[in-house]
Amino acid sequence: MSEGRIDDPGVAAAAVVHALVDRHQTLSVAESLTGGLLAATIVEIAGVSAVFKGGMVVYATELKHTLAGVPRQLLDERGPVDPDVALALAEGVRERCGSDWGLATTGVAGPEPQDGKPVGMVFVAAAGPGGATVQELSLPGSRQDIRIASVTSALSLLVAELRGSTAGIAG
Repeated sequence: MSEGRIDDPGVAAAAVVHALVDRHQTLSVAESLTGGLLAATIVEIAGVSAVFKGGMVVYATELKHTLAGVPRQLLDERGPVDPDVALALAEGVRERCGSDWGLATTGVAGPEPQDGKPVGMVFVAAAGPGGATVQELSLPGSRQDIRIASVTSALSLLVAELRGSTAGIAG
């Protein structure tokens, strides 16, 4: 485990919720490969209703544009598995849900590569009042392992942002 990294999704979700409660800030999520698992993990935490506004599962590429506001040209040029798409998802859900923070996942969970992108290539992004950050991951394991690790990584990224540093966050 890298210093600063949280390896349990429930622990990471609790850290996010508690930090947001302390800051009186809100969160929304935009998910692709995690298909609702990120939101489900967050809402397991007691007190979450004070900070979680909601989210969107934008599994289909078209919905990344129509619901989350990812520019069509970006999707056409680079496809849905891209760091700038992850950033646009985080910023789009933040804006569209009116939350302080947006958290996003996009990638390839498998079992087959997608649009020339390998299984396990994932991008997680967080957008907040001070800007946005994205992290590229190369995750091993089964489809479920990749989805769970994506959730944990997204939450860990947000914890780091809420603590004011992304030092120690590694994929």
